[in-house]
Amino acid sequence: MPSETIKKADVFIAATYKRLPVVLTRGEGCTLWDESGRAYLDFVAGIAVCNLGHAHPAVTLAVAEQAARLVHVSNLFYTQPQADVAALLVENSFADRVFFCNSGAEANEAAIKLARKYFYEKGDSDRFRIVAMDKSFHGRTMATLSATGQEKIRKGFDPVLGGFDFVPFNDITGLKAKLDYRTAAVLLEPIQGEGGVRCPSAGYLEAVRALCNETGTLLIFDEIQTGMGRTGRLFAYEHFGIEPDIMTLAKALANGLPMGAMLAREQVAEAFGPGSHATTFGGTPLVTAASHAVLRQMLENDIPETCRKAGAYFFDRLLQLKERHPIIEEVRGLGLLLGLKLAVDAEPVVLKCLERGFLINWIQGDILRFVPPLIVTIQEIDRMIDCLDDVLTDLVRGERTAVQ
Repeated sequence: MPSETIKKADVFIAATYKRLPVVLTRGEGCTLWDESGRAYLDFVAGIAVCNLGHAHPAVTLAVAEQAARLVHVSNLFYTQPQADVAALLVENSFADRVFFCNSGAEANEAAIKLARKYFYEKGDSDRFRIVAMDKSFHGRTMATLSATGQEKIRKGFDPVLGGFDFVPFNDITGLKAKLDYRTAAVLLEPIQGEGGVRCPSAGYLEAVRALCNETGTLLIFDEIQTGMGRTGRLFAYEHFGIEPDIMTLAKALANGLPMGAMLAREQVAEAFGPGSHATTFGGTPLVTAASHAVLRQMLENDIPETCRKAGAYFFDRLLQLKERHPIIEEVRGLGLLLGLKLAVDAEPVVLKCLERGFLINWIQGDILRFVPPLIVTIQEIDRMIDCLDDVLTDLVRGERTAVQ
């Protein structure tokens, strides 16, 4: 029987999520506990959000101290936590300026607006179109779902906003053919997370950067899922020896508190003058205090390098699993943004793992995605692999039995 919490939620909360039947009440590190006290090893991390794990002491302390001091004053005034986070982001990235907001969708909204405003201020108001990628995901506001290359996300919300074009990810020829005098920016995720953990082919992102340089087009990287150490570098673009003109962040930026950011070069950012864009709650003292603690932990303890090593080990273990199970078609990803493409529906695997006390999720129907906290240990990865091995073995055995 469902618990009272589940029954209450099903009555009163909008049915926009297909939730797993578990009520989580507490977390520490890579472990979560439900209301009955059962423990689960977490390889979802709030969907690549809790990169430092649950209830991290430094983040918890920062939030508690700031909550007792000052929570909100609006962006009509200066606050130290906001200035500190902006400085750390700029000092450790390509960017010169930061705009704070509340979510990834809002960060992408800001990026789209900035790209258009940049050309408007240059006297080129005809240059407003954004080229995005098929299978991309940039958010669920009207502008960001219009920029998302997945029909299932856009379905039912027509008419979507105009001004967006789409080309296949990893197709530089298709991108070159799409760019014209009306194109303001190319918007893409360095690795498509929701699109199936799809990585760029060798030389692709470098070619995109070169093409943008050649045509005077802005390059926007959506690093909402890939940023904050998730790929083994603080930002994914660092793997490829190139830099964007605009970058968006959210998810892990404050380790679970709602926070987004748009970063840009000075030449581009100056198009946003006073009154051109705003948000009431963007970068409050509370969330930026948490974010400052997150960034300090990331940088001082080289969490991206910890992620790189754990991710390489996890990837190798998944490859070994693939050798044992023909049902696995492909291992994908970088760092601790990893995926398994299956030859069957992935949902039953997720549910069987849940029964065994392991949290993972599935995307695009047939892909298992693994985005654990970046502090995950080798022992915890081994436990996850053992669980998957058992579940996949049972799944194949069950299919064979059904056929017989």
